Amino acid sequence: MVNEYAHWQPVPTRWKDNDVYGHVNNVVHYALMDTVINTWLIERGGLDVHAGQVIGLCVESHCNYHGSVAFPDVLAVGLRVAHLGRSSVRYEIGIFREDRAELIAEGHFVHVFVDRESRRPVEVTGKLRESLAALKVE
Repeated sequence: MVNEYAHWQPVPTRWKDNDVYGHVNNVVHYALMDTVINTWLIERGGLDVHAGQVIGLCVESHCNYHGSVAFPDVLAVGLRVAHLGRSSVRYEIGIFREDRAELIAEGHFVHVFVDRESRRPVEVTGKLRESLAALKVE
């Protein structure tokens, strides 16, 4: 399963990630997925989230939980693209313990890329498309 991800990013948990039950709360898993995806889009895809003409809107997300972690655990988050369409992309994300031996959670996000002003879908092209294609794992 570990070899099925094209990109890995280490993510430390934070003190505030723990809930009253003493483990990282489920909402944090979604934030981790969103952070790893957007880090890739900004650094590799050239996405300008503040002033770019094209933005990605999340239209679907899902997460399955398999284990528990708590601060100060460090996580390894794997990212891949399962489907790259004309204006959309489906990412799959695996959240593991730092040594990648135990799957903590797995999920997916679907982004539709739209024009910032009209919010109408636009074709994914250029550097952005190349960066997403690089995440495809067959």
